[in-house]
Amino acid sequence: MKVLLKSATIVDPSSKHHLKKRDVLIEKGIIKKIAASISEPKAKVVDLPNLHISQGWFDSGVSLGEPGYEERENLDNGLQTAALSGFAEIAINPNSNPVPDTKSHVKYLKSKSEAHAVTAHVVGALTSKGKGIDLAEIYDMHSEGAISFYDYKKPIIHPNLLKIALQYAQNFGGLVQSFPMEPDVAHKGVANENVNSTKLGLNGIPSLSEELQMVRDLYILEYTGGKLHIPNISTAKSVELIKDAKKKGLQVSCSVSVNNLTLTDDVLESFDTNYKLMPPLRTSKDNAALLKGLKDGVIDGVTSDHDPMDVEHKRTEFDHASFGSIGLESCLGALLTVMDVELAVKSLIGLKKVFGLEEHLISEGTQANLSLFNPKLEKEFSDKDIHSTSKNSAQLGRKLKGVPYGIYNNGQLVING
Repeated sequence: MKVLLKSATIVDPSSKHHLKKRDVLIEKGIIKKIAASISEPKAKVVDLPNLHISQGWFDSGVSLGEPGYEERENLDNGLQTAALSGFAEIAINPNSNPVPDTKSHVKYLKSKSEAHAVTAHVVGALTSKGKGIDLAEIYDMHSEGAISFYDYKKPIIHPNLLKIALQYAQNFGGLVQSFPMEPDVAHKGVANENVNSTKLGLNGIPSLSEELQMVRDLYILEYTGGKLHIPNISTAKSVELIKDAKKKGLQVSCSVSVNNLTLTDDVLESFDTNYKLMPPLRTSKDNAALLKGLKDGVIDGVTSDHDPMDVEHKRTEFDHASFGSIGLESCLGALLTVMDVELAVKSLIGLKKVFGLEEHLISEGTQANLSLFNPKLEKEFSDKDIHSTSKNSAQLGRKLKGVPYGIYNNGQLVING
């Protein structure tokens, strides 16, 4: 099928068409022609208000429930949600039951996802059953296509385990992830330790819990070598730690959740459990430092931190509610409330390089891996904008700027509406 994108503003600094309005003709998954005006009677024409296109966005922070938690989200609906939200590629985190800790688990997830427009990559568990004791079969999972290894939102408690993992993964260029939280310092906290948590009577999670774990992990990385990714940092001090580590030449990368860029712990006054997140929402000072870290290239990219939870785990007292928020559908709109479109696009594709994924330039003859969106449309984010099975969004009720139209990827066009 031929597809003709009409009057699309191209957002791709590596392209000679950057920020220019062009028609783009795609045939059999390849960009055949880019010009000021193209006529092709046999093509499906996509002519949308203020259409912008960029390289396909990649989200490394997606949980989809299946297998084990299909009531929260299943693979088919989750991948369709990602497409409608503008994401051409995602990484499925090991947040299922059982966790993917073997070659066969990775193979199942990849085969179940392969027919979709969204390219689904798999993150394998770092340890057996995600219990943090014995290293999982990470080489076998790597051979099957796993792009990284991570015990989802669990810190690596035993320092020798991280040392061994980093040393072993170097043999095949594997990427190890370590969640930045020292559990004894975080203890039973449910929100950022700050004035707000004290006023509201909520147990606090101090910034120290994140930063202390990062200092330990970075020392180990300096000793072992290898590649370490720290998902979803949330404090100003964490940005400085990453900056210093990169100056030393360490192969360290990090991401930030869109929620930690756009929300602060001031919202906790409502006791809305959609705001119970991990890492917790911090202060405006932290938000500003994180945003600067993105602009300066210290932080490699943004994740939606998409973590569906059913109502039974959210509609309860704040202390007892589960952590997590969905984020795919609102990610672009939230980002554009705090940054311009060029930085937003850079932030949404920046993690491709970290995870060893191919970057698809927007030029004639290349594979079409595109995100389609309107960066100007402002609207209040509501239940009607949610495609996920679960509705636990921290962005509900907020006025967002910009809406995704969909994607073109794997020879398939997916458009909202």
